[in-house]
Amino acid sequence: MSVISQTKQRYDNLTIKQKEVYLGYALILPSVLLVAITLVYPLLYNFYLSFTEVPLTPAESPEWIGLENYMTLISDPDFLVALRNTFIFTLFSDIGATVIGLGVALLFTKEFFGRRLARGVVLLPYIAPLIASAFVWQWIWDPTYGVGQFFFADLLGLYDSGTDLRNSLTMVIVFESWRYFPFAFLLILARLQSIPDELYEAAKVDGASRWARFRDITLPELKYVIATVFLIRWIWNFNVFADVWLFTRDVPVLGVFVYQTGFNQFEQGIAAATSMIMLVFLMLFVAIYVTWVIEW
Repeated sequence: MSVISQTKQRYDNLTIKQKEVYLGYALILPSVLLVAITLVYPLLYNFYLSFTEVPLTPAESPEWIGLENYMTLISDPDFLVALRNTFIFTLFSDIGATVIGLGVALLFTKEFFGRRLARGVVLLPYIAPLIASAFVWQWIWDPTYGVGQFFFADLLGLYDSGTDLRNSLTMVIVFESWRYFPFAFLLILARLQSIPDELYEAAKVDGASRWARFRDITLPELKYVIATVFLIRWIWNFNVFADVWLFTRDVPVLGVFVYQTGFNQFEQGIAAATSMIMLVFLMLFVAIYVTWVIEW
């Protein structure tokens, strides 16, 4: 009896429930293989490269050097600066986008003329091409002929005229908060529209102020949505590269550090070690954050 015949006979002897289980495994197998090829293998190979010195010649194999790349990073001031900037950038851009998204979503819970059109306008920063948004912001804050420079420096005198704000970490945070607040806005608005009006009406009858209704009804109903938005944006911002790189080349974050180390200085082993450190930081943050949110 051939192998195919034996397999068919064994399959025919299975119960319906067992056949459904095998069918389920067969249906998810292509997705598992795709993930393994595109995610697991590069991750494992990157982990291996972080312990090696990668030669410039493709014909040569990487040389195993152990923890040397990691020790080099710990004593590298450029890496420490990039690490500090990444945490500052991630935290404040995440908070900024979430708070702005919450504020705009609260405005859109009220009826006003042109609300549908305004909702589409609010989404423009998120759907606009990144390269276009970055270049427009570069032009706005150009120290010589930028509109923002003219209004805030020349007219209002908030800072010295001719100062190039484009190379500051603060301006990168503002840019990132502006670009991605529509993401928070969409999710928060969807949750706001599902809160029963009876809760607010009962609170009004009891004499609760607008702030009390926001504190005791709106925020508790939004806490898990806000927590999810913050977590997703943290993961994205911690790994950010294109947004910062297109806006300015003078604000080092870990994503930019990995690119410059791996492709400008050709230290691919150190770049791989940096990416593994980023992965560890993210895994620790997600574990602690999710545990805290569950207990919240």
